[in-house]
Amino acid sequence: MNSPEQIDAEKLLSVLFYSPNATAIYRGGDITILTANQAMLDFWGKDRSIIGKDFRTVLPELNDQPFFDILKNVWDSGETFTAKDYPADLLVNGSFQTFYFDFEYKAILDDKGKTEYILHTAFEVTERQNALSMVEEKSKSEQKLIDDLSALNEEYLTTNEDLVSKHEELFIANNELLKIRKELLTANHTLAENEKRFKTLVEKSPVAMASLRGENFEVDIVNDMVLQIWNKDRSIIGKPLEEALPEIKGQAFIDILTEVYTSGQPYYGKEIKALIQNGNDLVEHYLNFAYQPIFDENKKSTSILVVASDVTEQVKARESVVEFKNRLEIAMDASRMGSTEVNLATGNMESTPQFKYNFGYSADEEFNYSDLYNAILPEYREHIRELVREAILTNGIYKAEYPVKWKDGSIHWIQAHGRPRYDNNGVADRMVGMTTEITDKKLAEQRKDDFLSVASHELKTPLTAVKASIQLLNRIKDKPYSQTHVRLIEQSDKGIEKMCMLIDDLLNMSRLGQDQLMLQYNTFNLHEMLSKSCHHIRLEDKYQLILKGNEYLEVYADEHRIEQVVVNLVSNAVKYAKDSREIHILTESFDDHVKISVQDFGQGISESVIPHLFDRYYRADYLGTSYSGLGLGLYICSEIIRKHSGKIGVNSKIGEGSTFWFTIPKNAEYEKAEVAAS
Repeated sequence: MNSPEQIDAEKLLSVLFYSPNATAIYRGGDITILTANQAMLDFWGKDRSIIGKDFRTVLPELNDQPFFDILKNVWDSGETFTAKDYPADLLVNGSFQTFYFDFEYKAILDDKGKTEYILHTAFEVTERQNALSMVEEKSKSEQKLIDDLSALNEEYLTTNEDLVSKHEELFIANNELLKIRKELLTANHTLAENEKRFKTLVEKSPVAMASLRGENFEVDIVNDMVLQIWNKDRSIIGKPLEEALPEIKGQAFIDILTEVYTSGQPYYGKEIKALIQNGNDLVEHYLNFAYQPIFDENKKSTSILVVASDVTEQVKARESVVEFKNRLEIAMDASRMGSTEVNLATGNMESTPQFKYNFGYSADEEFNYSDLYNAILPEYREHIRELVREAILTNGIYKAEYPVKWKDGSIHWIQAHGRPRYDNNGVADRMVGMTTEITDKKLAEQRKDDFLSVASHELKTPLTAVKASIQLLNRIKDKPYSQTHVRLIEQSDKGIEKMCMLIDDLLNMSRLGQDQLMLQYNTFNLHEMLSKSCHHIRLEDKYQLILKGNEYLEVYADEHRIEQVVVNLVSNAVKYAKDSREIHILTESFDDHVKISVQDFGQGISESVIPHLFDRYYRADYLGTSYSGLGLGLYICSEIIRKHSGKIGVNSKIGEGSTFWFTIPKNAEYEKAEVAAS
């Protein structure tokens, strides 16, 4: 049921597993491997044939190491385990080698708080560990050399004191001093060699490394990789870091370096955002780095070793995946789309809450394949099964629209899409599907069909009468003019007038649908307009139209459209309140609007009908009596008043009659009219 613009959960998982970070998912007390990406398989030295097997069977070389026990504890306890710089002995080319990892066994819990899966993510840090070890060895070597120099210095002082006190042993002491000097030169040479080796180690390191000296963090040693991250060249050597990289002012790095230098404690940063100058722009980078202090013989910090790696691409790739997932979820929520994956062998389904809701189930209720088919109305089930079978045979997508019956008995329409998934043997074992509830769409289609049927009937009735009258007139056209001619002409005129009214309603409806109902504003006397309107009703002399209100009230509106609304409301009063011989038309002036009311004294309108009176295509059924019409009149009235930024409504009570009213806003024109009237 995937649309072209969307990605199903399986594909989303596939995209995630292209990540360079090693990832695997386990389930069960025996730690069954559900899936693993290529990075994790490379760490283990395995291929994808291990998927579905338990941890111990697949990785017997790890049985004497603590990893299985840790995984078992995570599964049983539901508590996530995180480790850094953790050693692991892995079998490589037939022999064991030690590697170091930052990894996490994350417990994924179900709704009951029980472990449902374990997410294993790992990142190899062997190079970082080796680099830190080399730094530590260098520090120890420097410390030993310093200690040796200190010892030699003490001997030198002792010898000097002996020379002062024992002048007679000058020759022997001088020879001893020459010997010491030779040893000192050798020691200095060794120290220089060690510094040279350390500098070479930093410059040739496969990871970004730099050495910052002193409290000002003067750039002492850098390699090409750290220069690439900083976007600088070797001219920065010898400069304080803030001068070499002025863009880091206001960022956290100087504060972190100061804390490391002062406290002597290393700092490890993970995916820390850094703004690096690139031309005139500051470009975002994300860095994993370590700040390791280097000490002198007094355990005081003298410099800081920086080891870093640029993980910008990994972070942005992950953010893109998360953003895409969020957009997908938002799009699905907005479109009320639900998704599921069916195990064809067991009938078990993993469904989103919206998918369950589309079939009348709540998010926490069990919902399986048999429940889905039981919800489909019986006459549609076999057709849906046939579509699914055909999709499995052709590896195609099935599409269907069908009604379902909720547990409360209500009928809802579903639009469904689905596609089979196959195992390694090419056997369809799953079906991935998506559904959308389209009940409103189906009801709208039904209302449209009903409207077309009613419109055809309503137009056909007066047309038939006109046709019959004309046929009769044609038969007696040669006969002397008589009352029969008058009656047939009047019947034809009434039929044509009714058809014109229906056609006008349709044209107005079309304009409203295209938002092309234009208003022609002008200032007119409201009482005068009302007194001249509804001539067809006044001429029948069956009803008395009584006007009440301010005779001098002028309004600024579309006179023709306002008259159209009044005529419609009066015509409805005549149509639905035949016993009301009086129809009152009242105009009222308020602070910010004018109100026009049309009151009849007929049988009234039921409260259940009132909320729907102004709906499109609604045809009222008053107390069991059906009336002709397209059900557009009051809807068009409401749209005309809405275009005037006004309001429309009705008050009614059974047995007492109904009052339809509408308002249009006041403006400066109203105020002028009221002043003139006063």
